[in-house]
Amino acid sequence: MPRILTSLAALATAALLSPADHAQGVVTQKNISQAMALTVASGALAQCQSMGYKVSVVVIDRDGLQVVLLRGDGAGLHTPEGADRKAYTARTYRSPSADFAKRVQAEPAYAPATQYTRVLALAGGLPIKVGDDVIGAVGVSGSPGKDDVCGQAGLDKVADQLK
Repeated sequence: MPRILTSLAALATAALLSPADHAQGVVTQKNISQAMALTVASGALAQCQSMGYKVSVVVIDRDGLQVVLLRGDGAGLHTPEGADRKAYTARTYRSPSADFAKRVQAEPAYAPATQYTRVLALAGGLPIKVGDDVIGAVGVSGSPGKDDVCGQAGLDKVADQLK
């Protein structure tokens, strides 16, 4: 019996130590740069302005932290928050915030996710991807029904860098 216990103890110790061995090392991740974030935000703002909308645009990084906030002249007081929450939603769920809004409508059991502080079930947030890796997101608020169009215009400005 002691031999079995000794073997089990050795196996348990090995199992506990193994994850630590694999966890060591440097993690390298792609992230959006401040320059790229500014280009995306400026492109989105310019597109909305050309259509006559007064908006705010937020670009966040892979960790959900704001890199750029541009509030256009005359944009509503609520638009910076809306843009941030749309970007955060797109980053969190790795897909457009419009998809999140549709999912909440289609799956009632998913609706409680709208209670998260920075999540917003409205169109206007788009993930920024390199392949399948989401490195950030852009959110636009203030152009009803056109926020995604403006956000995509910003992403189009850097599309060649996201390959």
